[in-house]
Amino acid sequence: MTSAFNPTAPAKTRERRSAAVIGGLAAVLLLITACGTSSSAAPSTSAASSKSAAASAAPGTVNCNYEPGGTAAKDVELPPENEPNIGPATAAINLTGGTVTIELDRATAPCTVGSFVHLAESGYYNDTPCHRLTKSSGLSVLQCGDPSGTGGGGPGYTYADETKPDMLYPAGTVAMANAGPDTNGSQFFLVYEDSTLPPDYTVFGEMTGGLDVLRAIAAKGISGSGQMTTPVDPITISTIAVTD
Repeated sequence: MTSAFNPTAPAKTRERRSAAVIGGLAAVLLLITACGTSSSAAPSTSAASSKSAAASAAPGTVNCNYEPGGTAAKDVELPPENEPNIGPATAAINLTGGTVTIELDRATAPCTVGSFVHLAESGYYNDTPCHRLTKSSGLSVLQCGDPSGTGGGGPGYTYADETKPDMLYPAGTVAMANAGPDTNGSQFFLVYEDSTLPPDYTVFGEMTGGLDVLRAIAAKGISGSGQMTTPVDPITISTIAVTD
C-alpha cells in the first residue's frame, strides 16, 4: 500500500524537498498494496510504449494492459482493454459519515480511471473498509480499496503507472496506492490536506465535494502506529456510484 502527502503551503508554491528528504518520504508514504506483487514488477510502460498503444486504439480511446497477478481479495473480471480517454466521468464514494464526490481525469489517467470505474460498477468496492488513515504534516490521507482490510489485497491484476514528473498531491487529490512501479490495483487514497510525495502515485481524480467529511473523520483521531494507522471509528465504503 503506498500513499503519502504533506499538508503545508499551497501545492503550486510548495518548495521542492532535497533528494534525501524525498527518499525518506517515499519509504514512509509507500502504501503497500501487496496484491501478490512486489516493487520488482514489470517495467514501466509509459512514454513511447503507451503512445504506440494509443495510436492503435480507436479514436477517443487508449489501449490498456491489465495483467493478471496476485490473488484477488474479491472475485472480479479484468477491465476492458480499450478505455475512453475523453469525456466526463464522476464518482460518488458513499462512506461512513458522508459522501465524497470526485471528478475522474480520463485525459491524464485513462487506464486508471477505466479500472476504477470497472471495479466500482462491478461492486468490488461495496462494503469495503478504508484500512488506513494518516495524519501528519507530510502525509494526510485516507486509504481505501482493499476488500480484505489488511492493506495487502487487490483485484487480481495490475497495470502501469500514469504519472508525470511534476505530479503534486494537494488537498482534494485522489490517487492510486502501489507497491512499486507499475503495480496499481484497487487501492487508492484520498488526500484531505496538502501532502508531499514523490510523483510515483497516479493521480486520477479531484474531489468536488466531501473534503469536510474526510477532515471530520481525521479529527476523530487514529489508532495504531507505524504504516498501518487506522481511523478510530471504522470507515467503510458502502457503494461507489459512477456517472459516465
